[in-house]
Amino acid sequence: MDWSSVAGVALALAGLFIGHSLEGGKVDSLLQPAAFLIVVVGTAGAVLLQTERPTFVRGLRMLAWVFRPPPSQRAKLAREIGLWSQQARRDGLLSLERQMAGATDPFIKKGLRLIVDGIEPAKLRGLLEAEVSAYEFGQRQAIKVWEAAAGYSPTIGILGAVLGLIHVMENLSEPAKLGGGIAVAFVSTVYGVGLANMFFYPVANKLKTIVAETVAQYDILVEVFYDIASGDHSRVIDERVAGMLARP
Repeated sequence: MDWSSVAGVALALAGLFIGHSLEGGKVDSLLQPAAFLIVVVGTAGAVLLQTERPTFVRGLRMLAWVFRPPPSQRAKLAREIGLWSQQARRDGLLSLERQMAGATDPFIKKGLRLIVDGIEPAKLRGLLEAEVSAYEFGQRQAIKVWEAAAGYSPTIGILGAVLGLIHVMENLSEPAKLGGGIAVAFVSTVYGVGLANMFFYPVANKLKTIVAETVAQYDILVEVFYDIASGDHSRVIDERVAGMLARP
C-alpha cells in the first residue's frame, strides 16, 4: 500500500472540510448527492464518449496502481541480467532458452526469444524499441482517461451550477425549495473543480511516473539484449546494470 497516496487524499479532503467549517459552513452542506451525480456521472460519460471502451476500462483499472503501485523490479532485473550475461558467455546464446521458459514478463520473454532465434542485433534492437514504444503509447492513452476527466469535470460542475439555478428560478414562489437548488448550484462547482485538481490530475501524474519507470527499465533491457546478442564484454552489461540501480 502506498500510504503517501492515501494520506494525500485524506489531507486534501480534510483541508476542504476543515476550511469550510472554519468559515462557519456546515459539513452537511457539501454533501449533495445530486451535485455529485451530475459531476461524476457526467464526467464519466464525456470521457467514455471520447475514449475506446478497452482503453477506458484499462484506465480505470490503473487507478489501483496509485494506491498499490507495482513493486520495483530493479534489483531482480539486475540479478537476472547478470545471470543471462554469464550463461550466454559460458554456454552460448542458445542456452538462454531455459531462461526464456521461466520468464513471466512478456517483454523479457520476447527479448530472450529473439536472442535465441539468432536475430541480427540491430534488428533485435529495432523490434524491441518498437515494442517499448507500443507499450508506452498504450499506457499513456489509458492515463489520458484521467487527464480528460480533469479537463471535463470543472465544466460539468458549472453545468450543474446552471441546472441548480434553473431549479431556483422555477421555485421563486416557494422559498422553502430555494435552499436546495442554491446548494446544488454551488456545490456542483466545488465538486467539479475539486475532483479535477485534488484527484484526477494527481492520479494522472502519478500514473505517468509509474509508467515512465517501467519504460526506463525496458529501455535498459533493450540495450542489454543488444549487448548480449552482439557478444559485448560483460563489463559493458555490468555498467548498464549499475546505471539502472543508481537511478533514484
